[in-house]
Amino acid sequence: MSPQIEIQIIAVIVAISCALPGVFLVLRKMSMMSDSITHTILLGIVIAFFITRDLSSPLLIAGAALMGIVTVWITETLSRTRLLAEDAAIGVVFPLLFSIAIILITRYAGSVHLDTDSVLLGELAFAPFDRMVVSGTDIGAKAIYTTGTLLLINLASITIFFKELKVTTFDPMLAAVLGISPALVHYGLMTLVSLTAVGAFQAVGSVLVVAFMIGPPVTAYLLTDDLKHMLILSGAIGAANGIIGYQAAAALDASIAGSMAVVTGFSFLAAFIFTPRKGLLSNIYKRRKQKFEFAKAALLFHLYNHKDSEKNFNELKVEAVQIYFHWRPDFTAKIIKSLEHERCIELDKGFIKLTDGCDFSDFFFFTAVKDRTLLNQE
Repeated sequence: MSPQIEIQIIAVIVAISCALPGVFLVLRKMSMMSDSITHTILLGIVIAFFITRDLSSPLLIAGAALMGIVTVWITETLSRTRLLAEDAAIGVVFPLLFSIAIILITRYAGSVHLDTDSVLLGELAFAPFDRMVVSGTDIGAKAIYTTGTLLLINLASITIFFKELKVTTFDPMLAAVLGISPALVHYGLMTLVSLTAVGAFQAVGSVLVVAFMIGPPVTAYLLTDDLKHMLILSGAIGAANGIIGYQAAAALDASIAGSMAVVTGFSFLAAFIFTPRKGLLSNIYKRRKQKFEFAKAALLFHLYNHKDSEKNFNELKVEAVQIYFHWRPDFTAKIIKSLEHERCIELDKGFIKLTDGCDFSDFFFFTAVKDRTLLNQE
């Protein structure tokens, strides 16, 4: 298998592994926690290394996972005091623990191959050089198997505890009533996030871990309201971002991790702008349509209030309506033209009149206000 294929396989596996727990972080509004954990786990790795003096020891993973949980606990403890918001607590805890790790590395581990650049940036291009050899047989890049194991753990955990994760995410009170511990599920999820971060950053770096953990889930969130669909879409989007990012890096001779992060950002931006139901353009169109429909209902209500009043008959002039509502001439003309097309009004020598054939049931605002007005009169 060529190194190029192995790099893309690793990227796809990491992207899916990160996206799965990332969905629940996004839904729980804890996106920045992923950034905090992916940095503070370095302190857990450093402490575990000082204990074992072995960079290949599995205790490094355990130490990193434990430090991720400690990060969450400290952050939430500070937040529960109500003296700090959660984002402020993250802003205090994350730099503190990460800086302690950097000081320990530079002061006591300067001669060891344990540097902050490899943790932050990673380098997928080097992943194929670290081989998995079994009984003298090279069976591929080691990162494929380590990240593949991570993916299986995430898939199994989310599948088995899907109900608990879903209930505690959307309704913690209901979960407690049903006998599900929100705190236990929460810290279980944070453990998954920590394991994912430490298992992936050696190959791709913490920056790309954050991009894969938050970017695809946020993009999927804009595309669907179904949790299962969101999980599937997140994995698919993350995998696509990894492959496209690698191809872009190869074409531009640029950083692989950087290109994947950029593609992840662009895919989110495209969904943010063009998604049919939640996209920016769709929302702009809906707001304009709502404004137009509200203006039509407001004009009908105005005409209804003045239709039997000879004293205020001049209020029905086009110019008077335009001044009364502070509308531009072109906007007023569009409103009148639309209502004429719907046969709700007619123009007679510059005056606007209601017609008998107007179906007010199409204007919910008008009918609601009219019914309330008649009720008050009774």
